[in-house]
Amino acid sequence: MRFAHIADVHLGSWREPKLRELSTLAFIEAIKRCIDKKADFVLISGDLFNTSLPPIESLKLAVTELKRLKDAGIPTYTIAGSHDFSPSGKTMLDVLEEADLVKNVCKGSVDEGKLRLEFTLDAKTGAKITGMLGKKGMLEKKYYEDLSRKELEEEKGFKIFMFHTAISELKTEELEMMDAAPVSLLPRGFDYYAGGHVHIVKEASIEGHKNLVYPGPVFPNSFAELEKLGCGGFYLYDDGKLAYEKIELRKVATISIDCEHKSPAQITEKAFEEITRNKLDGAILLLRFAGTIETGKTSEIAFNRIIELAQERGAYFVMKNTSKLATREFDEIKVKADTTEEVERLVMEEHVGQIKSLKLNPEQEKELVTRLMLALDIEKEEGEKQADYEARVNAEMSKIINA
Repeated sequence: MRFAHIADVHLGSWREPKLRELSTLAFIEAIKRCIDKKADFVLISGDLFNTSLPPIESLKLAVTELKRLKDAGIPTYTIAGSHDFSPSGKTMLDVLEEADLVKNVCKGSVDEGKLRLEFTLDAKTGAKITGMLGKKGMLEKKYYEDLSRKELEEEKGFKIFMFHTAISELKTEELEMMDAAPVSLLPRGFDYYAGGHVHIVKEASIEGHKNLVYPGPVFPNSFAELEKLGCGGFYLYDDGKLAYEKIELRKVATISIDCEHKSPAQITEKAFEEITRNKLDGAILLLRFAGTIETGKTSEIAFNRIIELAQERGAYFVMKNTSKLATREFDEIKVKADTTEEVERLVMEEHVGQIKSLKLNPEQEKELVTRLMLALDIEKEEGEKQADYEARVNAEMSKIINA
């Protein structure tokens, strides 16, 4: 049995055209390799799209590539991730499934308060696949708590469980503050656990749970991911053996500029020296500026000239990060989160419990706030009038508050 495990594609995530193109090419390359290596089937463990209602270009790309798999006789099994699952229950995966391009394996029913998942059978290999969707703020945890595990664990045959959740035992240092669940929440005794969501490349086996795998993104989705991972990829399972398929379309070069006790002019000169010293040759260049400037303002650093020099030296694309750069006047300001989700979580943690009239415990209050934020994140549909859109959002929020 040979299958591919892909996650966190995030089609449409990059705003910069060059990086969006690389993200697109990485997905195309991943599908090509699945076909070339004659995979029996492909798993996509959530976040195929960056939003639940993706732009038409992202949808066309997904349809084209998934059809290539279908035409090659390779079925695709998927679950909804935290980005492509909408608060209203709508997901583009439903459209793709209706077109017979994917099969959503998160299927089941509620019986006497227990969630009973069903298996999807892969006709060619006999593999039995099921899984759990992912939601923002780890709201899927309640589903796990209500999950009936007995039938899942007693089922015979080769079993795969797909999930889109951070597992506490597998968290790396940079994920320390991320909401996570213990591995005990997953049903035991499966042959492969196809994870997504955390954007790390990791494989492990923990008692009762073998082949716990996170393949990371197909292409990095942020400065930090480009810096740490360098590139994306996916996993290939081949008769019990695991192999990571690296997709490296461009080299990534990182230059760190120590700005401590330097003036803007000195920082600019130092950046010029470092760029001139490095051979870029079409690489994605990451410029990280860190330290407290001795005099002047950060705006006085000639960032545009620095980027122009890097491009002249052959850089394909240049990104700069100044999150650890400060001036003496504003030394006390610190950036403690790399993602929007992390900022939201930290703000919630800081202010929870201030509204006494809610009469909720901290966890209930955080869940309520998360649901309200998700409702506010509902996107306006094509052709929808502003008044209708606002009424829809208000109705969703009222439903949450009155639940």
